[in-house]
Amino acid sequence: MRIALAGAGAFGEKHLDGLKNIDGVTVASIIGRELARTQAVAAKYGIGHVTTELGEALARADVDAVILCTPTQMHAEQAVACMRAGKHVQVEIPLADSWTGAQAVLAKQVETGLTCMVGHTRRFNPSHQFVHNRIRSGEFNIQQMDVQTYFFRRTNINAKGEARSWTDHLLWHHAAHTVDLFAYQAGPIVDAHAMQGPIHPDLGIATDMSIQLKSESGAICTLSLSFNNDGPLGSVFRYIGDTNTYVARYDDLMDGRDQPIDLRAVAGSTNGIELQDREFIAAIREGREPNSSVAKVFDCYRILGELERQLDIFAVRPRPT
Repeated sequence: MRIALAGAGAFGEKHLDGLKNIDGVTVASIIGRELARTQAVAAKYGIGHVTTELGEALARADVDAVILCTPTQMHAEQAVACMRAGKHVQVEIPLADSWTGAQAVLAKQVETGLTCMVGHTRRFNPSHQFVHNRIRSGEFNIQQMDVQTYFFRRTNINAKGEARSWTDHLLWHHAAHTVDLFAYQAGPIVDAHAMQGPIHPDLGIATDMSIQLKSESGAICTLSLSFNNDGPLGSVFRYIGDTNTYVARYDDLMDGRDQPIDLRAVAGSTNGIELQDREFIAAIREGREPNSSVAKVFDCYRILGELERQLDIFAVRPRPT
């Protein structure tokens, strides 16, 4: 399996670290905006072809599939371009930054029959897999999920603290993780509401947001998101259920009393990104639909589109004088 990776930033390197552990996988090309920086990453991982143009990599006969770790605003258009070129594609979360964009990607996947998977990593983290397995076995049912997604991002920086050229988004990126995970664990979402704080004058987005969800099972979810948190960064997922409480921090899991749970037997790796990439490669090789295919995560983007509509409609406007 020969892969092209687009996006040589912080998350691109996480994929490169995972891919090197998968037998029979070669990264044939890497694509980045800045040539010198991309060449440095290519040298670090022993990648032979470097370019700043996705189209150049898509034209190569030695590329079977593409992983997109590019800016959010480019995901939908680039995913469609990959499939139009006959390449399987894994799009890092989010699939798109609009409901229209998500629909276009699904339409192209249906048309081509190619594998199109979205990087909804929470489906693959061993911590969330452990909880999912207990739900499927009937040992645990969610009553409530309480999720905090906190970063300190008052300036435009990436996960490494480096300046970047594009704007992240609480709704279309960070909320997508939880909206999809809640439906994956508790059943289809039947009610959703959102509120947001002031729009940042430079970033042009709200840097604080609150989302409430309800699934058809009756379970509820409260999601708090902020780019203003001066403290530990990342997401914490608290599962409150009928038999246990679990607290997940990416690949790690604790019980409700902060006692660690051994996850080594859950999957073949303790790295959620590697497990995500393994699923992508296996689905292509086996000719099957992957977990987190565009079709399986599609309803998440319908919900995000509805929440965006709510925020637009109910935005606080100046009071009349």
